Amino acid sequence: MNRSGRLLCTLYLTTSGELAWTTVLEFLHGPRWAACLFAAASLVPVIAVVRETLIRDLRRSAAAVRHPARTAADEIVRGELDAACCERWWTSLGIHHDSTCPHGMRRSSAA
Repeated sequence: MNRSGRLLCTLYLTTSGELAWTTVLEFLHGPRWAACLFAAASLVPVIAVVRETLIRDLRRSAAAVRHPARTAADEIVRGELDAACCERWWTSLGIHHDSTCPHGMRRSSAA
């Protein structure tokens, strides 16, 4: 985890601790609904710490593989590029093929 990630986690945990302390004070001296509200709010920074940790782990695994994590859209585009035929097919917007292209067979409309 880099410095900014550690700083964020420290801030999140400090905020969570302060909200937990406020929960205790509200439970002892204030209305119960406010104590419940602060208790729920104190869990949000803990979720943020877990999220930062998961992001760190994803970045480490992507760095270990030596390529960035791919999204579903990246996979679709990669599949379409791998299925491409020939140069002429690209430049003619998928209408014509080179004479050496294996996908250049004409289709007959006769049944």
